[in-house]
Formats: sequence, C-alpha cells, structure tokens
Amino acid sequence: MENSVKLGVKYMLFAAVLFALMGAAAKELSNSMSSIEVVFFRNVFGVILILLSIYKSPLNQIGGKMWLLIFRGMAGFIALLFFFYNIANIPLGEAMTFSKTSAIFTAIFAYIFVKEKLGFKGWLGVFIGFIGILFITKFDGSSLDKTDYLGILCGVGAGLAYTSIRELRKFYDSRAIVLSFMTIGTVGPMILLIIGEFYTNDNLDFLFAPFVMPKGDDWLFIILLGIFATFAQIYMTKAYSCAKAGIIGTIGYSNIAFSILLGLILGDSLPDIWITFGILLIVISGVLVSMKKD
Repeated sequence: MENSVKLGVKYMLFAAVLFALMGAAAKELSNSMSSIEVVFFRNVFGVILILLSIYKSPLNQIGGKMWLLIFRGMAGFIALLFFFYNIANIPLGEAMTFSKTSAIFTAIFAYIFVKEKLGFKGWLGVFIGFIGILFITKFDGSSLDKTDYLGILCGVGAGLAYTSIRELRKFYDSRAIVLSFMTIGTVGPMILLIIGEFYTNDNLDFLFAPFVMPKGDDWLFIILLGIFATFAQIYMTKAYSCAKAGIIGTIGYSNIAFSILLGLILGDSLPDIWITFGILLIVISGVLVSMKKD
C-alpha cells in the first residue's frame, strides 16, 4: 500500500511538470497565433490519439446520456478557451492558479447536483478559496480585468465539466468522455476561427480571431503541446488509480510552483505579495476540498 502511494505521488509530480510544460508551450505559441488556434492544436492531437485507441480496443459502455456528454464537452471547451487566453496574457503561474479554482466550484456543483456531502473541511475550503480569488484578482468592488473574470469562468466551466464526469463515468467509457471534450474542442475553435476571418472585436478577442498559418518553430511547439498535454493526462490518471484523491489532489498543486518557475524563464514577473497570498489560499482551499473526499 505504501509503495502504491509513493508511486502515485511520483506519477502526479510528473504530470504536474508536464502540465506546466504544456502551459509554457501554449504561451510560446501565443506569440505568433491566437489562443483560439492554440486550443485547436491542443485538442486535434488528442482526438487522433483517442480514435487510434478506440480502433485498437472498441468502447465498452452503456451510453444513453448524450446531452450530458455534449454538455461536458462544451463546458470543458469553454474552460480551456478561457484558460489558454489567460496563459497568453498573464503570468503562467497566475493562469494555472485560476484553473485550479475548479476544485472549489466542483465541490459546490457536486453538492448541488450530485448531492455529494461537503462537510466542515469542504465548506471551509470553499470559503478560503473565494477569499484567495479576491486576493489574486485584487478585487476592490469596482472592477475586474478581463483576465480576472475569464479566469474565474475557467474555474466554473471546469467545475461543471468535472461534476458531469461523475455521472457520465457510470454510462460511458472514459475515452468517450475525453473524446467528447476534445472533439468539441477541435470543431469549436474551427468555427470561431472561420468567424474571425470576417469579424474581429478587441473585447471579444478570446472568442474570435483569424487563422494564422504556423511557421518554423511553431510546428515544434505544436507537437510538444500535444505530447505534454496527452502524457500529463495519462500520468494524472495513473496517479489517481494508485492513491487516494486527497493525496493526489494535494500533490497536483505543485503544478502552480512549476508554472511560476517556467513563467519566470519565459519572462514573467514574480507575483506580488497579494497575488502570492491569494495563490497560497487557493492551494489551501484545494487541499481541504480534496481531503473531504477521503
């Protein structure tokens, strides 16, 4: 049992590094193309791999929840769209922290829709998490930056997606669930990029942008983006199969530290004292929410 936990921790640490590297690759690509296009390339790679997997080993599932499957795909796609926009426009560590608020919203949505008990630690984690969001956004009651509200909506979208998975996994092969997300995450950007050829709006640059043909090093980063994202998902799944969700979920927050470090290498500034405090609160929040699952 102890060896299994150690293996799970190692898998999750490796996954955390890979997720940070995925973010770094996305940030580099954002210098030459829109975040919408980056989302397209991130997902099309995964669609190909999942389809190859299904071809080799057909799906084994009950099915019957198609609309919920589509909802999961849409929620995940929207969250990813906002996440990659933030990666392009704010420090990598901050963008990753916003995405980690999904644990807070997942706990709330699971309580509301799945009737999952939250308990004292869970509610305390939710409360601390919202305080952390206030610090990281420096919200003073008057205004939020675009990246602030997109970051929060990223957490909400991911929370809805993760909550729907808890119901979907009773009816679908996990590959079908991932495929629904990646297919919508491939087709969606294609539609938005086509619209972006005819319509642009600076306020909606996270939704509409023209397609830019990748050049030179872009193809290298596109390949790395797909590899890092795919293997991060694989090793995260392995980690959760080796140890309790509370332990693995806690280790997963190391992703923020790796992202801050990679961000500094790419030219990001160090987070100030308020943002740092907000990050710490969100990490504590996530740990408490994860613990209530054990």
